[in-house]
Amino acid sequence: MITNDFKIAWRSMQKQRLFSIIKIGGFAFSIALCLLIVLFVKHELSYDRFYPDSDRVFRMVGIASRDGVEFKGVAMPAPTASVLGSEYASIESYGRMLSNPLFGAGSNQLSTEDSPISYSDNGFTYIDQSMLEMIPQKVVYGSLNKALDQPLSMVLTSSKAAKYFKGNPVGKIIYLNNDKSKPYKIAAVIEDVPSNSHLYGFNFFLTLKGVEFYPGEQTTWFASNYSTYFKVKEGVSINELEKQLTKSYIHDHYIPAMEAQGLPPNPILRSAKVELQAINKIHLYSRNINDNKVEVQHRGDIKTVWIFVGISGFILLIATINFINLSTANAVSRAKEVGIRKTIGSNRKTLIKQFLLESCLFSLISIVISILLAIVLMPLFNNLAGKELTLPWSTWYFLPSMFLFALVVGLLAGIYPAIYLSSFKPISVLKGTLETKSGSGGFRNSLVVFQFVASIVLIISTILMNQQMNYLMDKDLGFNKNQVLILHGSNTLEKKINSFKSELQQIPSVESISVGDYLPVMMEGVKRNGNAFWIDGQQNTEVGKGGQFWRIDTGYLKTFEIKLLSGRNLDLNIASDSSAVLVNQEMLKELRIKNPIGTKIRNYATFTIVGVVEDFVFGSLKEEGTKPLALSIGGTNSLVSIKIKANQTAQSIRDIEKVWDKFAPNQKIEYSFLDDNFAALYADVEQVKDICTAFACIAIGIACLGLFGLSAYITEQRIKEIGVRKVLGASIAKIIRLLSLDFLKLVVIAIIIAIPIAWWAMNNWLQDFSNRISIHWWIFAIAAGVSLLIAMLTISYHAFRSANMNPIKCLRDE
Repeated sequence: MITNDFKIAWRSMQKQRLFSIIKIGGFAFSIALCLLIVLFVKHELSYDRFYPDSDRVFRMVGIASRDGVEFKGVAMPAPTASVLGSEYASIESYGRMLSNPLFGAGSNQLSTEDSPISYSDNGFTYIDQSMLEMIPQKVVYGSLNKALDQPLSMVLTSSKAAKYFKGNPVGKIIYLNNDKSKPYKIAAVIEDVPSNSHLYGFNFFLTLKGVEFYPGEQTTWFASNYSTYFKVKEGVSINELEKQLTKSYIHDHYIPAMEAQGLPPNPILRSAKVELQAINKIHLYSRNINDNKVEVQHRGDIKTVWIFVGISGFILLIATINFINLSTANAVSRAKEVGIRKTIGSNRKTLIKQFLLESCLFSLISIVISILLAIVLMPLFNNLAGKELTLPWSTWYFLPSMFLFALVVGLLAGIYPAIYLSSFKPISVLKGTLETKSGSGGFRNSLVVFQFVASIVLIISTILMNQQMNYLMDKDLGFNKNQVLILHGSNTLEKKINSFKSELQQIPSVESISVGDYLPVMMEGVKRNGNAFWIDGQQNTEVGKGGQFWRIDTGYLKTFEIKLLSGRNLDLNIASDSSAVLVNQEMLKELRIKNPIGTKIRNYATFTIVGVVEDFVFGSLKEEGTKPLALSIGGTNSLVSIKIKANQTAQSIRDIEKVWDKFAPNQKIEYSFLDDNFAALYADVEQVKDICTAFACIAIGIACLGLFGLSAYITEQRIKEIGVRKVLGASIAKIIRLLSLDFLKLVVIAIIIAIPIAWWAMNNWLQDFSNRISIHWWIFAIAAGVSLLIAMLTISYHAFRSANMNPIKCLRDE
């Protein structure tokens, strides 16, 4: 019996090839996309869950509020971990990580004792030995036990070990930035950090044992640079521990340390608190937490996950709706089959079973094709999502779950068409007087409306995301990011840097040069240095204002085209400029300085303001973008910024390479462009925009298939009406308008429903940006116009075909 049912189902598919191809194609494509998104979501939700006792490991987060705005950060003073960790018996172990490029983390030049060649590499971080035990990685060579207990010890990943050494490198020496006075000894090699770890991207783990970046740095409570981790004992109340840590950190240690130095405690501290963030929450729930750039280079966002889940759900629903609409649209052609089968004894239960079997067969074929499509689309999706996902062939449940999914989707998608088709009365069918239930049309129409609501929401979202991205890229930043080439690793030139700079300036296409690591755009090697500032003399009576303190050279303003509003630039030939600063407008506003030139301000030392620069963006435009800033002369030289003339990029690079090879023959040149690094800051926004754009096109395409099916159904139902109207003199244009109007009404209803939904969703999304576009009415008008045009083009095929049909063929049975 089941064999016969399969034969009937197969013959039905072959007989209606167009409908079968559309149904299977739409199903297969939507399921392939859902499969890819499920893999993406599964990967995002798996972060840091594989570590032993991961549910007991937490990162310390400080929370403070100012003017009603909440700020969160992970940077803590050096003694925080050991002091707080030893105070509470509920804390089993504690450790620190420092990934701030200001202290040598991030990127470095690397050489070995066996070779003079220097390589630029990234993923450096300082870490306590206890961190290796709390968040362990699999060992390839050596042992993690006491691996970082000795000063100048290092643990590196297997890929980096294979890059620089042959065989087991344990015991070998690595030099950083040509500093032979600090030979780092390799203590162990671990497997590469998995892509679903928040530590992904780190390759070199440097010990914090014996490290002191400046005198007193390890004991001061006034410098916050370390991420602090705690592993708590089983059964500990995290809420209670947070209260205890808040009291200890802020009220027992931080505020007393300020009072001991004669500094007035910041009122913000009185209401500040400590939060413990589970490590498996770090990846997706840190969007509003300020941490170091290297630490967040692969950070995700739970909002993105939900967006993807919602899109995949919409697409699957749209495809299922297509299946239902196309099945009912094809009902007329199968009406006589139903009538004959009922006449010869088939009951309704048998027919429902037959049609559900056909539905499951469609679904099963779609699943097989969807897996093939997923394999083909995987590289493109990985490129869009920034992942390295693969189909989980090795997991035992993958293929069985896909088969079960095919059955479930087949049953859900086929249940309504099966009940609908099996309800035909044989007498009406065989007499040619089949009448459909009035309710079925309303049901189908509501499904089409739903399809277009989802599609229009995606279209509006895509337009707004593109607008927001263009706004961020084109916004006046206060500096010029174009035509600036950044040379990396120039600190190895040491005393030759000035000669190197002089030769670069001889290149005709080079307009200006700046040597220094404090750039307006955050990237590998760029430093940030947060400080508290006062007007000199007020440090013991006023609360300091937070800001940035950068070291620059005299070519900085020219290279980045930063406008000097008043005063003068810094000058190496003026001895007093060693204690002079330029400040931005935001600094004057925060410190309430009205006559800045000659005013003295203080952070760790006293500086005299000699110039004021226009505010420029050096943070993320998703946040505030500008902060108080002071620029002093001097600094490190691992980056060289070169402003080159437009339309001479290729020749400029060749000329720069020649100069580089002359000064650093054992070091490969590494460079990037400032505008590319600026765009990379918004890669997550670009990612969501690209995926939404792709899925919007797919959703509207699948929705049009449904509309195509419904228009086929309606025109088939009204074929005799069309014949009568043509006999009575109706023109082709009137008939097309008649057939199209009902469908366009559905699209208009969908537009009315979709607009407020899209406005609400995108308004919430845009709230993540302090610099954001306004949502204008014409965006909704464009989306509505595009939807109506697409719908009209889809409907016109059947409408035009029916309107041109010979009325004799329509009325031959009358």
